[in-house]
Amino acid sequence: MFTHTQALQFEAKPDGPDPAFARRMQEILGGQWGEMTVATQYLLQGWNCRLPGKYKDMLLAIGTEELAHVEMIVTMIDRLLDHQPLKPDASDRSKEAAAGFGQVNPQHAIANGGGAYYKDSMGVPWSGGYVTASGNLMADFHYNATAEMQGRLQVSRLYNMTDDPGVKEMLRFLITRDHMHQNQWLAAIEELKSDGLEGIPVPEAFPLDEEQSEYSYAFIQASDGAEAAAGRWASGPAPDGRGQFTARAIEATADAPVLPPGDPRLFGTPQTEAHGLLQKAKDMLT
Repeated sequence: MFTHTQALQFEAKPDGPDPAFARRMQEILGGQWGEMTVATQYLLQGWNCRLPGKYKDMLLAIGTEELAHVEMIVTMIDRLLDHQPLKPDASDRSKEAAAGFGQVNPQHAIANGGGAYYKDSMGVPWSGGYVTASGNLMADFHYNATAEMQGRLQVSRLYNMTDDPGVKEMLRFLITRDHMHQNQWLAAIEELKSDGLEGIPVPEAFPLDEEQSEYSYAFIQASDGAEAAAGRWASGPAPDGRGQFTARAIEATADAPVLPPGDPRLFGTPQTEAHGLLQKAKDMLT
Protein backbone atom coordinates (compact mmCIF):
# COMPACT_ATOMS: atom_id res chain seq x y z
CA MET A 1 0.00 0.00 0.00
CA PHE A 2 1.28 3.46 -0.87
CA THR A 3 0.38 6.80 0.62
CA HIS A 4 1.60 10.20 -0.48
CA THR A 5 2.51 13.30 1.48
CA GLN A 6 2.43 16.44 -0.67
CA ALA A 7 5.31 18.09 1.19
CA LEU A 8 8.62 17.55 -0.61
CA GLN A 9 11.52 15.69 0.98
CA PHE A 10 13.74 18.65 0.02
CA GLU A 11 13.04 22.03 -1.56
CA ALA A 12 12.94 22.10 -5.37
CA LYS A 13 12.70 25.77 -6.27
CA PRO A 14 15.00 27.58 -8.72
CA ASP A 15 15.76 31.26 -8.36
CA GLY A 16 14.46 31.80 -11.89
CA PRO A 17 13.16 29.99 -14.98
CA ASP A 18 15.60 28.26 -17.30
CA PRO A 19 13.93 26.04 -19.93
CA ALA A 20 17.27 25.06 -21.46
CA PHE A 21 18.46 23.66 -18.13
CA ALA A 22 15.08 21.98 -17.63
CA ARG A 23 15.92 19.95 -20.70
CA ARG A 24 19.25 18.91 -19.21
CA MET A 25 17.60 17.88 -15.96
CA GLN A 26 15.46 15.41 -17.88
CA GLU A 27 18.53 13.15 -17.99
CA ILE A 28 18.49 12.55 -14.22
CA LEU A 29 14.74 11.98 -14.34
CA GLY A 30 14.17 9.72 -17.35
CA GLY A 31 17.65 8.67 -18.45
CA GLN A 32 19.18 5.24 -17.95
CA TRP A 33 20.73 6.23 -14.63
CA GLY A 34 18.00 8.63 -13.56
CA GLU A 35 15.68 8.57 -10.57
CA MET A 36 12.88 6.73 -12.40
CA THR A 37 15.28 3.85 -12.93
CA VAL A 38 16.55 3.52 -9.37
CA ALA A 39 13.13 4.08 -7.80
CA THR A 40 11.44 1.35 -9.83
CA GLN A 41 14.49 -0.92 -9.67
CA TYR A 42 14.75 -0.94 -5.89
CA LEU A 43 10.99 -1.34 -5.48
CA LEU A 44 10.87 -4.24 -7.94
CA GLN A 45 13.78 -5.93 -6.21
CA GLY A 46 11.96 -5.49 -2.91
CA TRP A 47 8.60 -6.72 -4.15
CA ASN A 48 10.25 -9.76 -5.74
CA CYS A 49 12.46 -10.49 -2.72
CA ARG A 50 11.59 -13.91 -1.27
CA LEU A 51 13.71 -13.35 1.84
CA PRO A 52 11.60 -11.56 4.48
CA GLY A 53 13.30 -9.23 6.91
CA LYS A 54 15.90 -6.49 6.79
CA TYR A 55 16.95 -6.78 3.13
CA LYS A 56 13.41 -6.66 1.77
CA ASP A 57 12.46 -3.86 4.17
CA MET A 58 15.56 -1.85 3.20
CA LEU A 59 14.85 -2.22 -0.53
CA LEU A 60 11.29 -0.97 -0.15
CA ALA A 61 12.42 1.94 2.04
CA ILE A 62 15.06 3.21 -0.38
CA GLY A 63 12.85 2.63 -3.42
CA THR A 64 10.15 4.78 -1.86
CA GLU A 65 12.68 7.50 -1.01
CA GLU A 66 13.77 7.51 -4.66
CA LEU A 67 10.14 8.15 -5.65
CA ALA A 68 10.37 11.27 -3.50
CA HIS A 69 13.40 12.29 -5.59
CA VAL A 70 11.40 11.74 -8.77
CA GLU A 71 8.81 14.18 -7.45
CA MET A 72 11.48 16.73 -6.51
CA ILE A 73 13.05 16.65 -9.98
CA VAL A 74 9.68 16.86 -11.73
CA THR A 75 8.80 19.86 -9.56
CA MET A 76 12.14 21.53 -10.34
CA ILE A 77 11.73 20.98 -14.07
CA ASP A 78 8.19 22.38 -13.97
CA ARG A 79 9.39 25.50 -12.20
CA LEU A 80 12.31 25.94 -14.58
CA LEU A 81 9.74 25.90 -17.40
CA ASP A 82 7.72 28.81 -15.98
CA HIS A 83 7.35 31.60 -18.59
CA GLN A 84 9.34 29.64 -21.16
CA PRO A 85 9.64 31.43 -24.52
CA LEU A 86 7.33 30.01 -27.17
CA LYS A 87 9.20 31.67 -30.03
CA PRO A 88 12.42 33.65 -30.51
CA ASP A 89 12.22 37.21 -29.24
CA ALA A 90 10.75 39.26 -32.07
CA SER A 91 12.92 42.24 -31.10
CA ASP A 92 16.15 40.26 -31.24
CA ARG A 93 16.83 38.11 -34.28
CA SER A 94 20.50 37.64 -33.47
CA LYS A 95 22.23 34.29 -33.88
CA GLU A 96 22.77 34.21 -30.11
CA ALA A 97 19.05 34.47 -29.41
CA ALA A 98 18.25 31.78 -31.95
CA ALA A 99 20.91 29.49 -30.53
CA GLY A 100 19.57 29.93 -26.99
CA PHE A 101 16.02 29.22 -28.09
CA GLY A 102 17.26 26.12 -29.87
CA GLN A 103 18.41 24.62 -26.54
CA VAL A 104 14.82 24.42 -25.32
CA ASN A 105 12.99 21.10 -25.55
CA PRO A 106 9.88 21.84 -27.66
CA GLN A 107 8.06 18.81 -26.27
CA HIS A 108 8.01 20.43 -22.84
CA ALA A 109 5.54 22.94 -24.27
CA ILE A 110 3.92 21.04 -27.14
CA ALA A 111 3.38 17.62 -25.56
CA ASN A 112 3.36 18.38 -21.84
CA GLY A 113 1.99 21.90 -21.53
CA GLY A 114 5.04 23.17 -19.69
CA GLY A 115 5.78 20.08 -17.63
CA ALA A 116 8.32 17.29 -17.18
CA TYR A 117 7.96 13.80 -18.65
CA TYR A 118 9.56 10.39 -18.40
CA LYS A 119 12.15 10.87 -21.13
CA ASP A 120 15.84 11.71 -21.14
CA SER A 121 17.47 14.98 -22.21
CA MET A 122 17.28 13.95 -25.88
CA GLY A 123 13.61 12.97 -25.71
CA VAL A 124 14.21 9.21 -25.64
CA PRO A 125 11.43 7.57 -23.56
CA TRP A 126 12.32 6.05 -20.22
CA SER A 127 12.31 2.26 -20.44
CA GLY A 128 11.67 -0.53 -17.99
CA GLY A 129 14.55 -2.20 -19.79
CA TYR A 130 16.84 -0.04 -17.65
CA VAL A 131 15.63 -1.89 -14.54
CA THR A 132 17.42 -4.96 -13.16
CA ALA A 133 15.87 -7.29 -10.59
CA SER A 134 17.60 -10.66 -10.90
CA GLY A 135 16.42 -12.31 -7.70
CA ASN A 136 20.03 -12.60 -6.51
CA LEU A 137 20.67 -9.93 -3.89
CA MET A 138 24.46 -9.99 -4.25
CA ALA A 139 24.25 -9.37 -7.99
CA ASP A 140 21.55 -6.74 -7.58
CA PHE A 141 23.33 -4.87 -4.77
CA HIS A 142 26.50 -4.59 -6.86
CA TYR A 143 24.43 -3.22 -9.74
CA ASN A 144 22.64 -0.83 -7.37
CA ALA A 145 25.99 0.55 -6.20
CA THR A 146 26.91 1.13 -9.85
CA ALA A 147 23.58 2.90 -10.44
CA GLU A 148 24.26 5.27 -7.55
CA MET A 149 27.78 5.95 -8.81
CA GLN A 150 26.53 6.74 -12.31
CA GLY A 151 23.69 8.83 -10.88
CA ARG A 152 26.00 10.87 -8.64
CA LEU A 153 28.38 11.36 -11.56
CA GLN A 154 25.63 12.81 -13.74
CA VAL A 155 24.19 15.07 -11.04
CA SER A 156 27.70 16.34 -10.27
CA ARG A 157 28.13 17.25 -13.93
CA LEU A 158 24.80 19.07 -13.93
CA TYR A 159 25.91 20.98 -10.83
CA ASN A 160 28.65 22.60 -12.92
CA MET A 161 26.22 23.50 -15.71
CA THR A 162 24.12 26.01 -13.76
CA ASP A 163 24.65 29.14 -11.66
CA ASP A 164 21.13 29.09 -10.17
CA PRO A 165 21.51 28.88 -6.35
CA GLY A 166 18.15 27.17 -5.88
CA VAL A 167 18.92 24.50 -8.44
CA LYS A 168 22.38 23.96 -6.99
CA GLU A 169 20.93 23.51 -3.51
CA MET A 170 18.67 20.66 -4.62
CA LEU A 171 21.45 19.08 -6.67
CA ARG A 172 23.70 19.17 -3.59
CA PHE A 173 21.04 17.23 -1.70
CA LEU A 174 20.81 14.60 -4.46
CA ILE A 175 24.60 14.31 -4.63
CA THR A 176 24.70 13.80 -0.87
CA ARG A 177 22.02 11.11 -0.91
CA ASP A 178 23.81 9.31 -3.75
CA HIS A 179 26.92 9.34 -1.55
CA MET A 180 24.95 7.71 1.25
CA HIS A 181 23.34 5.19 -1.06
CA GLN A 182 26.66 4.10 -2.53
CA ASN A 183 27.86 3.35 1.00
CA GLN A 184 24.53 1.70 1.78
CA TRP A 185 24.81 -0.84 -1.03
CA LEU A 186 28.46 -1.57 -0.32
CA ALA A 187 27.57 -2.14 3.34
CA ALA A 188 24.66 -4.39 2.31
CA ILE A 189 27.06 -6.45 0.17
CA GLU A 190 29.29 -7.03 3.19
CA GLU A 191 26.22 -7.85 5.31
CA LEU A 192 25.17 -10.55 2.84
CA LYS A 193 28.61 -12.09 3.18
CA SER A 194 28.64 -11.94 6.98
CA ASP A 195 25.15 -13.46 7.10
CA GLY A 196 26.38 -16.32 4.94
CA LEU A 197 23.69 -15.73 2.34
CA GLU A 198 25.79 -15.08 -0.76
CA GLY A 199 29.38 -14.51 -1.81
CA ILE A 200 31.69 -14.29 -4.79
CA PRO A 201 31.41 -15.64 -7.44
CA VAL A 202 27.72 -15.01 -8.03
CA PRO A 203 25.84 -17.29 -7.77
CA GLU A 204 27.92 -18.81 -5.02
CA ALA A 205 25.65 -21.87 -4.92
CA PHE A 206 26.72 -23.02 -8.40
CA PRO A 207 29.15 -25.94 -7.81
CA LEU A 208 32.73 -24.90 -8.48
CA ASP A 209 33.64 -28.41 -9.62
CA GLU A 210 31.45 -27.78 -12.66
CA GLU A 211 33.75 -24.92 -13.75
CA GLN A 212 36.77 -25.48 -15.97
CA SER A 213 39.24 -24.76 -13.21
CA GLU A 214 42.18 -23.86 -15.46
CA TYR A 215 40.29 -20.70 -16.45
CA SER A 216 38.85 -19.74 -13.06
CA TYR A 217 41.70 -17.43 -12.05
CA ALA A 218 43.53 -16.87 -15.35
CA PHE A 219 43.76 -13.33 -16.67
CA ILE A 220 43.75 -13.68 -20.46
CA GLN A 221 45.92 -11.17 -22.32
CA ALA A 222 43.83 -10.63 -25.43
CA SER A 223 45.22 -7.20 -26.28
CA ASP A 224 48.77 -6.09 -27.05
CA GLY A 225 48.82 -3.51 -24.24
CA ALA A 226 52.14 -3.99 -22.48
CA GLU A 227 50.69 -3.44 -18.99
CA ALA A 228 47.46 -5.41 -19.28
CA ALA A 229 48.67 -7.87 -16.64
CA ALA A 230 50.41 -5.31 -14.43
CA GLY A 231 47.54 -5.00 -11.96
CA ARG A 232 46.18 -6.81 -8.96
CA TRP A 233 43.81 -8.77 -11.22
CA ALA A 234 46.62 -10.82 -12.79
CA SER A 235 48.68 -12.02 -9.80
CA GLY A 236 48.18 -12.77 -6.13
CA PRO A 237 45.14 -14.06 -4.23
CA ALA A 238 41.70 -13.66 -5.81
CA PRO A 239 39.04 -11.73 -3.84
CA ASP A 240 36.96 -14.86 -3.32
CA GLY A 241 39.82 -16.37 -1.27
CA ARG A 242 39.74 -19.60 -3.23
CA GLY A 243 42.57 -19.22 -5.73
CA GLN A 244 45.56 -17.31 -7.09
CA PHE A 245 45.47 -15.09 -10.16
CA THR A 246 47.75 -15.95 -13.08
CA ALA A 247 48.25 -14.34 -16.48
CA ARG A 248 48.73 -15.84 -19.90
CA ALA A 249 48.33 -14.94 -23.55
CA ILE A 250 45.13 -15.82 -25.34
CA GLU A 251 45.29 -18.95 -27.47
CA ALA A 252 42.95 -20.89 -29.71
CA THR A 253 41.86 -24.27 -28.33
CA ALA A 254 39.35 -25.23 -31.03
CA ASP A 255 39.42 -25.49 -34.82
CA ALA A 256 37.93 -22.84 -37.08
CA PRO A 257 34.18 -23.45 -37.36
CA VAL A 258 32.74 -24.87 -40.58
CA LEU A 259 28.97 -24.72 -40.74
CA PRO A 260 26.90 -27.17 -42.78
CA PRO A 261 24.85 -25.90 -45.72
CA GLY A 262 21.84 -23.92 -44.61
CA ASP A 263 18.23 -24.95 -45.02
CA PRO A 264 17.45 -24.20 -48.71
CA ARG A 265 13.93 -23.14 -47.74
CA LEU A 266 15.46 -20.08 -46.05
CA PHE A 267 17.17 -18.94 -49.27
CA GLY A 268 20.55 -18.19 -47.76
CA THR A 269 23.55 -18.00 -50.06
CA PRO A 270 24.67 -21.66 -50.34
CA GLN A 271 28.21 -22.92 -50.17
CA THR A 272 29.88 -23.33 -53.57
CA GLU A 273 29.85 -27.09 -53.40
CA ALA A 274 26.25 -27.23 -52.30
CA HIS A 275 25.26 -24.77 -55.01
CA GLY A 276 26.93 -27.00 -57.59
CA LEU A 277 25.01 -30.04 -56.39
CA LEU A 278 21.75 -28.14 -56.56
CA GLN A 279 22.50 -27.05 -60.10
CA LYS A 280 23.32 -30.65 -61.12
CA ALA A 281 19.99 -31.75 -59.65
CA LYS A 282 18.18 -29.06 -61.64
CA ASP A 283 20.02 -30.05 -64.82
CA MET A 284 18.96 -33.66 -64.38
CA LEU A 285 15.33 -32.61 -64.07
CA THR A 286 15.37 -30.52 -67.29
